[in-house]
Amino acid sequence: MTVSGLPSIVRDVLDLPPEASTFAYKIDTLHFAIIATTMVGSTSIFLVAVYFTLRYRRRSNVQLTEHIVTGLPLELLFIFGTLGLFLVWWAIGYHQYVDLEVPPKDALLVYVQAKQWMWKFTYPDGRSTNDVLVVPAGKNVRLVMGSRDVIHSFFVPAFRVKQDVVPGRYVTTWFHSDSPGTYPILCAELCGVDHSVMRGSVVVLGGEDYDAWLGQNVVGTGSTPLAGIGREAAVKHACVACHTWNGQRHIGPTWSHLYDSKVSLEGGKTVIADEEYLTRSMMEPGADIVATFPNVMPASYRYTLSQPDVAAIVEFIRSLENAPETQDAPLPAVEVREVADAGLPLGPPPGPHLPVPPAGRPDQEQQ
Repeated sequence: MTVSGLPSIVRDVLDLPPEASTFAYKIDTLHFAIIATTMVGSTSIFLVAVYFTLRYRRRSNVQLTEHIVTGLPLELLFIFGTLGLFLVWWAIGYHQYVDLEVPPKDALLVYVQAKQWMWKFTYPDGRSTNDVLVVPAGKNVRLVMGSRDVIHSFFVPAFRVKQDVVPGRYVTTWFHSDSPGTYPILCAELCGVDHSVMRGSVVVLGGEDYDAWLGQNVVGTGSTPLAGIGREAAVKHACVACHTWNGQRHIGPTWSHLYDSKVSLEGGKTVIADEEYLTRSMMEPGADIVATFPNVMPASYRYTLSQPDVAAIVEFIRSLENAPETQDAPLPAVEVREVADAGLPLGPPPGPHLPVPPAGRPDQEQQ
């Protein structure tokens, strides 16, 4: 359950919205502690200054102000007491930051695309909504977000969640709300002339209401799961010219069991194949080269893959996390046919001389 961190009178004084997520009460408590400590410290300094002004004011032209020497224990108390206070705040804030940046494994996944001036939400079952994010109460929700044009910032005041969304890469955040209701979404980054109208809402539904929503024909809902759309996009953009999804080694790394695995890169670095890494690999093919594989992916894919296609391909790769592997099986016939029709080489397994797949698409972003 969501725990209230501050009395309502304090929230009213600070003009804070209701605490509608499990993060809110923790952040509000730290927020109030810092404000209260700052106010007590500032007031104390002001009162001491007034006292010293009256107590040690000059009473005549010949009387000198008393020379006051503070003892070492008092100086150490002020120095290390203040330092210790700031270190405590840093430790609490760092712990909260880590909690916000590391979503639970069981979180419901929703892809978010920001664009001037709207939010588009795509769910794993293929449905999508504009400016309205529908989530179940009492469950963890993970947002994987990207921007189509400029920097935006996803901000839900009631959840105390704020995350900048940057073009060309994915960022993630998550939340958990036990309070059914509707909560506003704002863009907290100046993103153009209509920045102030880039608004949306998070609708948190109870169990039965959420199940009923899942059964509705929501506007924008597709009949194909997002992973299926990603499979079609992979064929359309000839990703199968270099990558397999059955475990076979080919020109590029196989997608089978790739998601959330440790990937060894050139130079000895190791990364986790999460959404951000997979997106960066498509948008910036030369940024992270997998060890034992050549750098042959055309950089023009950054301009041919739309943001929805990238999200769908990432979801397709995620769906192969536990897929069976068949090392000696040929590529599926549909992929072979589609790639052949596009005039792209399938190529043999990697050898001393590897073919470089052409881009096959004009360098312009799809709308």
